[in-house]
Amino acid sequence: MINFKEEVINLIEAEVDSLSREEIDALIEIPPSYDMGDYAFPVFKLARAFRKAPNIIAKELSDKFGEVEYFQKIENAGPYLNFFINKEKLANTTLEAIKNEGEMYGSSSMGEGKTVIVEFSSPNIAKPFHIGHIRTTVIGNSLYKIYKFLGFDTVAINHLGDYGTQFGMLISAYKKWGDREIIEKDPINELLKLYVRFNKEMETQEDLREEARYWFKELENKNEEALELWTWIREISLKEFNKVYDMLGIKFDSFKGESYYSDRMPKIIEELREKDLLKESDGAFIVELGDDMPPALIMKNDGSTLYATRDIAAADYRKERYDFYKNIYVVGSQQILHFKQWMKVVELMGHDWIKDCVHIPFGMVSLEDGTLSTRKGKVVFLEDVLKTATQKTLDIIEERNPNLEDKEKVSKQLGIGAVIFQELFNQRIKDYVFSWDKTLSFEGETGPYVQYTHARTNSILEKGGFKIQDEVDYSLLKSEEEINIIRLLYGFPDTIIDSMEKDEPFFITRHLVEIAKAFNKFYNACPIIIEDEELKKARMSLTYSVKIVLKTGLSLLGIEAPERM
Repeated sequence: MINFKEEVINLIEAEVDSLSREEIDALIEIPPSYDMGDYAFPVFKLARAFRKAPNIIAKELSDKFGEVEYFQKIENAGPYLNFFINKEKLANTTLEAIKNEGEMYGSSSMGEGKTVIVEFSSPNIAKPFHIGHIRTTVIGNSLYKIYKFLGFDTVAINHLGDYGTQFGMLISAYKKWGDREIIEKDPINELLKLYVRFNKEMETQEDLREEARYWFKELENKNEEALELWTWIREISLKEFNKVYDMLGIKFDSFKGESYYSDRMPKIIEELREKDLLKESDGAFIVELGDDMPPALIMKNDGSTLYATRDIAAADYRKERYDFYKNIYVVGSQQILHFKQWMKVVELMGHDWIKDCVHIPFGMVSLEDGTLSTRKGKVVFLEDVLKTATQKTLDIIEERNPNLEDKEKVSKQLGIGAVIFQELFNQRIKDYVFSWDKTLSFEGETGPYVQYTHARTNSILEKGGFKIQDEVDYSLLKSEEEINIIRLLYGFPDTIIDSMEKDEPFFITRHLVEIAKAFNKFYNACPIIIEDEELKKARMSLTYSVKIVLKTGLSLLGIEAPERM
């Protein structure tokens, strides 16, 4: 496929000695309107070398370029050089690439030989998998798919929260009030009741806090009773979590949680001691991080470990096991300090691979009437959200298209797709207020709108008898509506790379909405199934290309694309 930006760089490099290719590349802009060209190059930096005013430099360069096969025209507008892509070449290179590459259009081998770990979701066992977990889960899954699509050897890790004082609380609560038979029937709800009750009782009975610490310490010491209860709680929790992962179509390569690294923690603590980094503080052990950060607490005064210790041990294991190129943590922004602290500890330990560990934060989720709180039992179960979205969609299908085949399957694809798309439609760092009405809306810039556009393209291709092997004259695609779609399709591979480099799936989400809008505008302005056979073939080829890119883009977000709606 022709890289038009590279052609712009080639032209400028041939006439300008004072800038490197990299500098030229960094200066090239995308104008706000296609009326101003597809690419723009400001010449201000050339003023000193050329000893002329920027507008004169731009005019002289545009004259020197003259006619170029890849561009319809190159003109100056004041101090800018504006490059207008040759529309016929744009159509030909883009639609032929999609035709040849199919659903791999936009993929790359740029990650070949490089391992990327994506840690995401990571719920605490014995606690509800609630709406607060959806952001890490769907952002992480999308990043996993994006990196994999670009050729990286990608590993999805669910770092389960299956260790810590909370399990001391649960063991203690179970021994006091638990009933195994009742818990087996409804694991998460019943364990949540125990957890909430223990926290409430602890407010007035301080000795319960010490009891919880005692049982966690016993768990770390491999006490047989504590270990048996913990194993049982972990297994029944994971069984419940997998119901949600199955609904979302998410699979993990590893479920190694915090507990897995318990045997590696003594090694980390010993290394910290040997390097004289571990300091005693009121019976506990810390690592001082300088004036800019509070010290990292590594071990409590009772000898039990903390999140920081376990994260250091996990990162050390991953480097040894995978020799990662990049180790990504999709964890909420409220944990920014925690990640800075333990990563600084690893840096002080002298491990330079820590620079390849990246925390990808995202904004908090709250309810319209306040913040989520597991301790108070104030949660919205994610499974309930997905089921409600599916049922709402099924109701709409029954009303609008009751004869649709596979209604139940399509309602799941649309309902769950709506929830995922809504989560990925905004920049991840923004805080998010969960609203049933907004999440389950099927109007405007939504997942169902993009899915419907995909289904529409499929219907058109079936009705028109599209044959992919047909010879097509792409020069017939001349209208503004047609060219605007082609521009967006051409930009899809770069959008995927942007999403990878910035770890932001929302670039793809927004791009898909723009393609869907452009296609629906084209559909209303340009008849597709017409008597002019050559023009029909060209427009059908364009429709096919839209279908492919929408399906591929949705799959990178973790969303299915129904053939019919």
